[in-house]
Amino acid sequence: MLTDSRVIKQAQILVTYSCKVKKGDNVLVASDFEAKPLLLEVYKLLIQKGANEVRFNTGSYEFSEIFFKNASNDQINYFPQIAMDEMKKMDCYIGISSVTNTRGLSQIDAKNMSIRAKVVRPITDYRVEKTRWVITRFPTNAQAQEADMSLSDYSDFVFNAVNRVDWKKKFKEQETLRKLIDATKEVHILGEETDLRLTIAGRKAENCAGEHNMPDGEVFTSVVEDSANGFISYSFPALYMGREYHDIRLEFRNGKVVKATASKGEKDLNKILDMDSGSRFVGELGFGNNYQIKRFTKDILFDEKIGGTIHIALGKGYKETKSLNKSALHWDMIKDLRKSGPALRSLGEGGEIRFDDKVVQRNGKWVFN
Repeated sequence: MLTDSRVIKQAQILVTYSCKVKKGDNVLVASDFEAKPLLLEVYKLLIQKGANEVRFNTGSYEFSEIFFKNASNDQINYFPQIAMDEMKKMDCYIGISSVTNTRGLSQIDAKNMSIRAKVVRPITDYRVEKTRWVITRFPTNAQAQEADMSLSDYSDFVFNAVNRVDWKKKFKEQETLRKLIDATKEVHILGEETDLRLTIAGRKAENCAGEHNMPDGEVFTSVVEDSANGFISYSFPALYMGREYHDIRLEFRNGKVVKATASKGEKDLNKILDMDSGSRFVGELGFGNNYQIKRFTKDILFDEKIGGTIHIALGKGYKETKSLNKSALHWDMIKDLRKSGPALRSLGEGGEIRFDDKVVQRNGKWVFN
């Protein structure tokens, strides 16, 4: 059976460009069962590159469902030391998600999932900080349905977003924005039901062009922890562990979310935000800058990159951006600044981003020189 040439190219990008695998590397590949075609191509390339040891962690959401429905409190709070020991021996990590049921964990207690996320966070932290890593997607019917697309059309969407971008060129394009963000003290976001100010002085922006996410196309930074003031209403549903939260509106005072409402999932939303002392503070401010990704598909890996959007992650911030916020949570929520609404008549359509009171983006398009 011939392998789709698009799968072969995706594997090449992951192994050669994103992770830069070299002879002697140890590599952990985490994958859902449905991603077998991509998994096999990745494995072939890893062997050809001279990887010493390739370890696999494959499964499906059903294992998590069984765990949460049957695990005792001791098991939920148990730290998987063997998994940590394995991660510490890895040079590279490749994560391939191929979701077969996007609602597979929707009946699981959000509190237990939050506790478990906090327990295993040190493993994720080590992977992010100490290995060369990348996460990606392999198209499935379930994700295509979420995106309101056929599997054929959704596959085109995924492979085009990954394979048809010159990632080295994208990095160069985003350097101007990264430098501008680094020179900015305050960001002011205005839009429908949104008027939010955040201080980013002294923080460091990151240019994301395919080294850790595939696809990619964003520039993000962190926020001075006690600086967020105002309110924001999110354009798209926010997703967390298989659940949707609609029409989220957050009010900030001195950096903290003091009120969180939603038309769907409000009770669980607040449970999640009460996960720990850092989960109601901003860990990341990101600017979607991939104008090849134009539609919302209920997949944060794609959605946060949509050109003309911003995303704010509550919870954990990244050390490379000089964030001080610590949390087991890292939850991105997306605001679309391209759309119009009656509340925006004074701004025109969409919304505005201002850096130190100067308009740098209007209606989702950058206007700085």
